[in-house]
Amino acid sequence: MKVLVAVKRVVDYNVKISVKSDGSGVDIANVKMSMNPFDEIGVEEAVRLKEQGTVTEVIAVSCGTTQCQETLRTALAIGADRAILINTDVELQPLAVANLLNGLIKREQPGLIILGKQAIDDDCNQTGQMLAALADLPQATCASKVHLMDGAATVTREVDGGLETLKLTLPAVVTTDLRLNEPRYITLPNIMKAKKKPLEVITPADLGVDVRPRLTTLRVSEPAKRSAGIKVPDVATLVAKLRDEAKII
Repeated sequence: MKVLVAVKRVVDYNVKISVKSDGSGVDIANVKMSMNPFDEIGVEEAVRLKEQGTVTEVIAVSCGTTQCQETLRTALAIGADRAILINTDVELQPLAVANLLNGLIKREQPGLIILGKQAIDDDCNQTGQMLAALADLPQATCASKVHLMDGAATVTREVDGGLETLKLTLPAVVTTDLRLNEPRYITLPNIMKAKKKPLEVITPADLGVDVRPRLTTLRVSEPAKRSAGIKVPDVATLVAKLRDEAKII
């Protein structure tokens, strides 16, 4: 059984981002980029399933510019067997990514599709759900445990009231949460092996998908800086300030 794992190249989570002077977006020039942490968990889970013998091939896929090949090589170093880059310079939105992945599902026919539940740059948390709808597949989001057996996936997910367990008929879409696993440390030998693994480059046109943006970003700005706190002598003063200055009561 094939497993298709989507990975995204994002600004590293340790980097403090800044907004461009013209307010058009986040400045990523000369900024360290890495694999989205939720996607890294997805790759790790797919590789573990292969090590258990329930999966035969792990395919990593990324959508974006040529630089995304670095992210795919990281996925190959973790243990993916091959990689596919859907190369485009267009700014991709969740629906476009879902359409691209859906086109790839039709071509590759995987038994399981794993995505991170969200990306740490846009925090959309939409692509997995959109993909499941487009491909007409069962889905389980925010997975904290995945078990495959007899053509079905049993997925445990954390909800407000505790744990919820779902059983999905494969093929299915699963999105990963932070507690699903802890990705392994990538060793130098595996990095060297990843350089020799196949990495295919295709375009959205090869999949017959239109990736033109549907939404327009008007302006990006940093949140207002928080003012310093103050001490008040009594409850009456506190209530007066909340009412007259903060205007929240």
